[in-house]
Amino acid sequence: MADRDYRNQRMEQAPQEFSDKVVEIKRVSKKTKGGNQISFTALVVSGDKKSRVGVGHARAKSVADAIQKAIQKARKTMMTINIVNGTIPSSLKLKFKGAVVLMRPGKEGSGLIAGGPVRSVVELAGIKDIVSKIIGSKTKSINVWATVKALTFFKK
Repeated sequence: MADRDYRNQRMEQAPQEFSDKVVEIKRVSKKTKGGNQISFTALVVSGDKKSRVGVGHARAKSVADAIQKAIQKARKTMMTINIVNGTIPSSLKLKFKGAVVLMRPGKEGSGLIAGGPVRSVVELAGIKDIVSKIIGSKTKSINVWATVKALTFFKK
């Protein structure tokens, strides 16, 4: 009976102010004396869709634990971005490791013209109109970090 009450309390929590999106989950293993140690990594983007966004990357023995740890890290690393009329203030070209990110302000009503990893970061930041292109790396994690680094130029 007490278990049911506990479950009902968890379901009736207040609505969250942040949205989270899992960008990538990988299964990784480490060679040890006793055999392979298998764990999972999760890359999560968290944002309030009102100009705040953060990224977290974490590793754990189970997928659920890795996601929870990544969400906590993403919320710790939140930054506020300057958004003007639903877009970024100016154009930007940035190189991060193997990726080059091109970002341009979009015309009003043009929407998000961006690839998967860039789209998830920009969408959760609350940007409505943007034109973006990633050149070079096809790795999701590098593209997410490149996008976040590019957005730091528009920090408040």
